[in-house]
Amino acid sequence: MEPMDWLGNEELLRFFHRHKTEMSCIENPHTFLSQLRDHDLVPDDQYKKVIRMKSKDNIRKGLYGILDLLEKEQPKRIKEFWSCVFKDTILNQYPILRLLRNSLKDERVGTEQSDDGKRKELSESEEGEEKKVKSVKKKRKLRRRSASDENEEEPAGPSSLSTPRKKSQKICYSSPLKKGEENNIWSWPIYKLQIPVTCGLQLGTLDRNRLAKGEKCIVVGKKWFTPNEFERFAGKMSSKNWKVTIRCGNTPLGKLIKEGHIEAARYKGGCKKAKKSLIPSGHVTTDVEEKEDSDLDEEDQASSCSKESSPSFTDEEGEEETEEQPEASNASGRKVFRVTCGPVAGTLHKKRFTSGTKGKCIRTETSWMTPVEFLNEALSQKDASWKKDIKCEGEPISVLIEADILRIHSLLCKCLLCKPDDEELANQKNDDECCICKREDEEQLVVCDCCPRSFHQKCHLPHLDDGMLGDESEWLCTFCISKTYRGCFYWEELEREAAMSCEISQRMLQCQYLLLCLCSADEEQIFGTNPCLYFNDYSSAIDTPMWLGHIADKLQKQLYKTVGEFVTDVDLIFSNCALYNQDNDEFLAMGNRLKELFDKEFKSVFNINE
Repeated sequence: MEPMDWLGNEELLRFFHRHKTEMSCIENPHTFLSQLRDHDLVPDDQYKKVIRMKSKDNIRKGLYGILDLLEKEQPKRIKEFWSCVFKDTILNQYPILRLLRNSLKDERVGTEQSDDGKRKELSESEEGEEKKVKSVKKKRKLRRRSASDENEEEPAGPSSLSTPRKKSQKICYSSPLKKGEENNIWSWPIYKLQIPVTCGLQLGTLDRNRLAKGEKCIVVGKKWFTPNEFERFAGKMSSKNWKVTIRCGNTPLGKLIKEGHIEAARYKGGCKKAKKSLIPSGHVTTDVEEKEDSDLDEEDQASSCSKESSPSFTDEEGEEETEEQPEASNASGRKVFRVTCGPVAGTLHKKRFTSGTKGKCIRTETSWMTPVEFLNEALSQKDASWKKDIKCEGEPISVLIEADILRIHSLLCKCLLCKPDDEELANQKNDDECCICKREDEEQLVVCDCCPRSFHQKCHLPHLDDGMLGDESEWLCTFCISKTYRGCFYWEELEREAAMSCEISQRMLQCQYLLLCLCSADEEQIFGTNPCLYFNDYSSAIDTPMWLGHIADKLQKQLYKTVGEFVTDVDLIFSNCALYNQDNDEFLAMGNRLKELFDKEFKSVFNINE
């Protein structure tokens, strides 16, 4: 029996009001929203607005707005809402809804217990009043009753209740958290031994103790799986990254392990993010492990060994990686550091760092390197030390190590960064997030065989079809093709007007390269999506909104006839930005920076003579 069968509209609405925020935080809410739209519970324009959003924060805000609108404008349909979201197909995809359903059932139990208590209290009170009218002699007689008589049944009354009866403690499935606290269900007492997990649409239960021992720890029905087997059972066999694909609520297991909420033994199979090259490599040439330099002394090894556990360094978080914020005052919260060594510059990624010779953690324009490889690339000195000669904001990175911001792994560490297999070594050569949308999620990434960039299939221009994945030939991204063959096809100098009048079919590569440059440089994805979705007054201030994603779609569908039409749309983004953000210097500067980049690259790829 469903909770809607016995709870009234007012109770269901009150429960809805208390849990709007939790529901707005569900991950990948497209199926959830489609279900609401199919039952006419969400306006079509609001549905389309949220579906087009890419930012997780904006999706959550948009979803909360839809739920808030439903509560205010359609309160009488709240029973219909719960009925449609408590379907099995929806519950299997969103564990939080299953928890809410259990919590709603529990409210029924609590209501019944409360009503029973009130009725009993009332009965006891009435009987007590009747006793008050009896004589004092009767009361004295009761006090003189023998011990044997006291065991006889006596009508309940206030005077006979010497001690309050202890209430039975019922199991609570609803959140035990107070207002303002984080909704971390893995810390609830009911999930002390087991926690609900999902992988794609598949729901299971994870046994904490079995996970810590490295045994089959996830049960579906009566069948037990290892994390890797559960990932394959859920249809995610291509990812090979169970710490990201298997989640508790919206949180990847990798993050729970890294933060110490659960313990995990090392399972065979690796845990690198889903990245697949367009060529299924027959063999991977591994780098010969170099001898650790003299700076890694025994004290470092001992301290790192005592502080770390190997699983904590094999975790790969499913959340988006935040770029370095220059104004951040606390370096310990940063994940990316800009580093230099002589004339060479790069970015050091904290989660990839293990030691001087292991873990390709420094990214340059051309490749990923270990600190020692980065040092050798920049300096030819034999007595150079990576801890002293690699600088971060003018200070040697040894300062970060001493401050425990960067941790050197023990020589006995068995994590995949320290003891990588062939697949892990190949994965370390490319980025962990998409070069264009900056997202690092469960969706498969395609890697370039010439540079360190990675792409989602639909983010790259041109889009990459599934059929290309089986091609055994080497694949180069548009960035690499454009730079490799620049000048080979069109070496004559052009006037700007002549370049603008060229048929775009003959210059498609250059236009795709230019747009990818802008998307990659737009680190905050400010210009990637329709601004009308975020600013209510944008359409009234701007006649023709334009954004990079729209231009990418038009390029992919070959809707432009000339290069000039393409350039006009790009320039429209910057002119709209300047007009709308006249009083916002920050956004104005972003627009000007991208415009300068576009003009510079346009002159270069088209060999403009000015």
